[in-house]
Amino acid sequence: MKVVVDTNVLVAGLLSPFGPPGEIVRMIASGTLHLCFDARILTEYSEVLARPKFQFRSELTQALLEQIKTEGLSVAGDPLPARLPDPTDEPFFEAAIAGDADCLITGNIKHFPSAKRQGAVVLSPSEFLDYFRKQTRSR
Repeated sequence: MKVVVDTNVLVAGLLSPFGPPGEIVRMIASGTLHLCFDARILTEYSEVLARPKFQFRSELTQALLEQIKTEGLSVAGDPLPARLPDPTDEPFFEAAIAGDADCLITGNIKHFPSAKRQGAVVLSPSEFLDYFRKQTRSR
């Protein structure tokens, strides 16, 4: 399944591996999920995961980033016709559209107003897991 994952989901999953974000990180690491990304997203992932306040082990975050690059889909999105409330979220939305992702997973649903979604599916981590389970059961 092709998805776009907001940085806040990766951070939450690495900080607390037992909740929905943690399950999503495990799905990425196992190759169950294939992330759509561009250079801006990879840069943000790298910079945020390297912040000292999180104290993530560098070799683990580098392995996750390599998995994302190897198993994911590099895309080139077009600028959005209408700005999002938080412009730093735009690369994620652009990648979701360009990669024809099944959904964008974020902990900040309010940053992606329904009126601006252009038909894209935006889900919280727990909503995504429900969606994923329904999709795999119907196959």
